Amino acid sequence: MADGHLLYVWSTSGYELREEPGDVPAVGAAIEQDGRTLHVTKVGPSPLPNDRRLCAYLTD
Repeated sequence: MADGHLLYVWSTSGYELREEPGDVPAVGAAIEQDGRTLHVTKVGPSPLPNDRRLCAYLTD
């Protein structure tokens, strides 16, 4: 798979998986998404099969 990381973004309508370039943000980091500031609560492996990227889980 490509370089970069994934974001698992929370919203009131559910979660959305997004691809992002660069390094995965650290737990506790504030990330701006869709005009909202969300925080990284967990960093783990990608939920996609055979994907070596890391995934940051975001909530408000």
